[in-house]
Amino acid sequence: MHSPVLERCTTGAIAWHADPDLLDRHGILVAFSERTGGTSRGPWSSLDLAGHVGDDPGAVDANRELLLRALDLDLARLTCAEQVHGMRIADVGPAEAGAGNRAGTAPVPGADALVTALPDTPLMLCFADCAPVVLVATAPTRAIAVVHAGWRGVLGRLPGLAAAELAAKAGCDTSSLLAYVGPHICRECYEVGDDLAARFAESFGGSVVSQGRVDLGAAVSGSLRESGVSGERQVLLGLCTARMTDRFFSYRAEGTTGRHGALGALLSRA
Repeated sequence: MHSPVLERCTTGAIAWHADPDLLDRHGILVAFSERTGGTSRGPWSSLDLAGHVGDDPGAVDANRELLLRALDLDLARLTCAEQVHGMRIADVGPAEAGAGNRAGTAPVPGADALVTALPDTPLMLCFADCAPVVLVATAPTRAIAVVHAGWRGVLGRLPGLAAAELAAKAGCDTSSLLAYVGPHICRECYEVGDDLAARFAESFGGSVVSQGRVDLGAAVSGSLRESGVSGERQVLLGLCTARMTDRFFSYRAEGTTGRHGALGALLSRA
């Protein structure tokens, strides 16, 4: 059984967190990017991957090219979504492949999770405090899902729902999936109102809330466990975006800022 891990990888100033053994054994790439090594300036400095936050579109395109070149992926097949803090899970087939690959081109509309079994079709969603989740099925059919888990999505069980959809696509049980949770705002930095804190406590138990602060990662993990993905098959990176703005973007800490990315890709086998 493969135990998921996340290791920091670098090419020059570009850095990302990945599972090298998953790539070697199964030809599946999982990557959570950091913010360094790009071309963007000002509050978007420097590897901003989002075309909707006010950055120069040319810089965003250059940043995506730099990252995908470092990951040895094809920018033409990069598939992105119009993230709306909703519950839609979009299946990426041949017609959707490459949607939103460049700033200004149309992404997959109104989706906060993407699922595919297409090889060589990288999926990417963008983040600046919300929890990025990449789900992996290695057999009988290889498939991946990338999930944008903000508070609305977590309360709606989007990570668990995406796990169920991915398992159905791959023809496996959710218990065989692997789950990778990337950098996100930590409990100490994520202070919310009393009503929202109460909703999280009611939904996931009091342990995810402390003095009006929510442990988003613990709630994501709980949603995944409810769907059948055991804790042993999950890995949480455990790095806080709000505390580490030298390495990640944080809307809560910075306001106007860029977005780092979560990517998943199934590589062709020779």
